[in-house]
Amino acid sequence: MIRTLTIIFYFLIFITLPVGAQTDFRVMSYNVENLFDTEDNPAKNDNDFLPSGNRHWTRNRYYHKLQQIAKVISAAGEWSTPALVGLCEVENDSVLTHLLSRTPLKQQQYRYCMTHGSDSRGINTALLYQRDKFGYIGHREHLVVFSHKLHKQTRHILHVWGKLLTTDTLDVFVCHLPSRYGGEKESEADRFDAARTLRNLCDSLMLTRSTPQILIMGDFNDTPENASLTEILVAEPVNPHPNPASLYNLYADPKKLNFKGSHKYQGEWSQLDQIIVSGNLVKQESPMHVIPESIRIFTPDFLLTDDKTWRGKRPKRTYYGFKYEGGYSDHLPLVTDFLLSLPIND
Repeated sequence: MIRTLTIIFYFLIFITLPVGAQTDFRVMSYNVENLFDTEDNPAKNDNDFLPSGNRHWTRNRYYHKLQQIAKVISAAGEWSTPALVGLCEVENDSVLTHLLSRTPLKQQQYRYCMTHGSDSRGINTALLYQRDKFGYIGHREHLVVFSHKLHKQTRHILHVWGKLLTTDTLDVFVCHLPSRYGGEKESEADRFDAARTLRNLCDSLMLTRSTPQILIMGDFNDTPENASLTEILVAEPVNPHPNPASLYNLYADPKKLNFKGSHKYQGEWSQLDQIIVSGNLVKQESPMHVIPESIRIFTPDFLLTDDKTWRGKRPKRTYYGFKYEGGYSDHLPLVTDFLLSLPIND
């Protein structure tokens, strides 16, 4: 079945694009903050997001949240919605089905895959993909291997692989590393273990793919300078001579970013969300490579509101504390473009 779909995928590609053409491939990463439905999951601690819960999470508020997230994804795409959208903090299949069938995203014909992890609150990661730009082959979710807490519950790492218009395979990881709850230093070892698990998965692909093309995105709950990223995952700043076996954090250099950070806490902006790629996606001669000037935090005016407590601006959230704001998320999305070059037939 997969082989048949792949053949159809390539047939559609080559009848719609001229051989040797180039096309953009937009990627978006977004922690949507508590995208819960209104149904009780007895196995998870989702009580706050029920009609009877502390936040009075009603069906109207739920559907408004879906429309808001769809609005962000559509706006980030500008002329066309992103080819890939990595999402953090989605509860289950129902919310993704509703997002893709009961909002304007229905017109984009996205498909999705997601984790079904052991997080105590029931939040997961997911990938939305457009079938005409990403020929899905398979996906798998990986448990974080903890070195010190055998029964710790956290989000699984989502791995999705598929064919590009270039005919190459792209491996995509969507991650939501353990939070800083309890203190940044006190929880650091958990993020080390998650980063180590992710690094081992990448190293395996480096050995098995002839031309490894790895794209990692999500909420790392650490900044580019933290040890989980620099010492464990070893995600380096982009340089002019990338090594195909190395990983590069496209959001590591604050001087090259258009905004102060993707998340604000107690008045301080920080870059907790990352898009990280293998060296082959940095090399400008590769069939798929990043467009450096496209690397940005997505900051349209509607995503921000006045920060009356700490001054300046902050993300407009669904809830600010327990006050319903009807906004979007406590994180800002990341958007990056890649250039794809189709193979030239002799």
